[in-house]
Amino acid sequence: MTRVRVTAPRQSAAPTSSRVLHTQEAAEDSDAGRIFVRSLIRSQLRLALVVACGFLIILAVFATILVYGPGVAGTRVFGIPLDWLTLGVGIYPVIGLSAWLYNRAAARNEARYQDLVEDK
Repeated sequence: MTRVRVTAPRQSAAPTSSRVLHTQEAAEDSDAGRIFVRSLIRSQLRLALVVACGFLIILAVFATILVYGPGVAGTRVFGIPLDWLTLGVGIYPVIGLSAWLYNRAAARNEARYQDLVEDK
């Protein structure tokens, strides 16, 4: 009996990222290219701030409900205080959703940038 090694095809993120860098360098050579790059950076910064502020607002709402909600402090689930359970376990889906939304929107921004640069 012979051993067969099964591997994934040789595709990595390096060719794509090098293509992006090459396109970005080519775009920065002209005035329009510099405007495109600045626009991409601004849109990515705006996206990061919106996602971070949204996450902080949701976290503050969670904490406010736990502090001012009637009877929340004394409630226990499986012997664990509800406020600990909510902040310790309930916030992780919010973190995951925030990260997923940010990733999707950032990829969309970069795809739009690539389309602008390649059309130029």
